[in-house]
Amino acid sequence: QVQLVESGGGLVQPGGSLRLSCAASGFTFDYYGIGWFRQAPGQEREGVSYIGRSGSSITYADSVKGRFTISRDNGKNTVFLQMNSLKPEDTAVYYCARIKRFYSGLNAGNYDYWGQGTQVTVSS
Repeated sequence: QVQLVESGGGLVQPGGSLRLSCAASGFTFDYYGIGWFRQAPGQEREGVSYIGRSGSSITYADSVKGRFTISRDNGKNTVFLQMNSLKPEDTAVYYCARIKRFYSGLNAGNYDYWGQGTQVTVSS
């Protein structure tokens, strides 16, 4: 069965960095794009970043451009989200998700499988 497992969240001070990982199994990993989303308490889910199946197509939300970097290792079935210069407003549960084949971008309705999420808290 399809599984997506996030890791790497935690508590970090403003200006700090974290690296999230999304380990995938149960499907042919390099056939699918992967996206990262986040949801803070009381707020709607927000698309953060997307990477296409080969890694050549990448999208970032304006709120994270220049601070976050998405990458993937198809040999390890893993997608990474490097988060630098973290701000308190980045605090949220971060989810990775698999996009349906032949789709791209950060429309959550185009994603069919989701991980359980990892908490990121940015606070002094």
